[in-house]
Amino acid sequence: MQNRTANAANAVIPADPRPVVREITPDAILAALRAGWSDFLAMPSHLGFVAIFYPLFGIVMGTFVLSEYGYALVFPLVAGFALVGPVAAVPLLEVSRRREAGLETSWIEAISALKRPALLSIALVALLLLAVFAAWMSAAQAIFAHFYATDLPAGPLPYLGDVLTTARGWGLIVVGHAVGFVFAAIALAIGVVSLPLLVERDVGAGVAVRTSIAAVRQNPRVMATWGAVVAGVLMVASLPLLVGLVVAMPVLGHATWHLYRRTIDRASVERTPVRG
Repeated sequence: MQNRTANAANAVIPADPRPVVREITPDAILAALRAGWSDFLAMPSHLGFVAIFYPLFGIVMGTFVLSEYGYALVFPLVAGFALVGPVAAVPLLEVSRRREAGLETSWIEAISALKRPALLSIALVALLLLAVFAAWMSAAQAIFAHFYATDLPAGPLPYLGDVLTTARGWGLIVVGHAVGFVFAAIALAIGVVSLPLLVERDVGAGVAVRTSIAAVRQNPRVMATWGAVVAGVLMVASLPLLVGLVVAMPVLGHATWHLYRRTIDRASVERTPVRG
């Protein structure tokens, strides 16, 4: 009995299985964007986004626009796609991973990321981000109803004029952006590291998300800057009828991999147990 007690007292408490998070500087963002641009030039992916993103976006957009007063939710819908953008970037993450490792890179290999053992873990993180997106759209509808429950301008252009020139329109903008910031922060904390980590190693959705949150907590200013860069690039790219997104989204997807590389210690990833 005493021996068992002594052995228990001398037992080594297992270390936190999460990968080690590094402290990074804003220079990491510029380096990640340059590397993401290089990956995009080496493996242009805009045609894939034209073929996949726009039909899906059009279906969702049409569902809202054709609904009653749906035009009022077009901006929240476009902004909300940034919340689930990391999910669409999974093949791009694989392209960047393979280029970095010096492996053969083609779209067949890139799509193989969807056949990895980590597929279930990736799907769980994707569902979590989709839940955040759904919650944001519900919140956007509630905010719109609060300010425009009655006397809604008839048509998109009168509505836009009212939003930009009246007190209630300004209130909608301020409250909408404040609430949107909260949802964006949640999505950033969940997805900025978790998905690239799972593309590299199936550590499980729980470990991946906790690692991502830890990365944001340890580098709040840099990650907030990254979130602002992503939001700004997507906003500018959306202005010409969303045409710019076919370049902006792939570049940001590749850059996410390189930011992950600078944020997470590589050796610690290799030591982290795979999902059992």
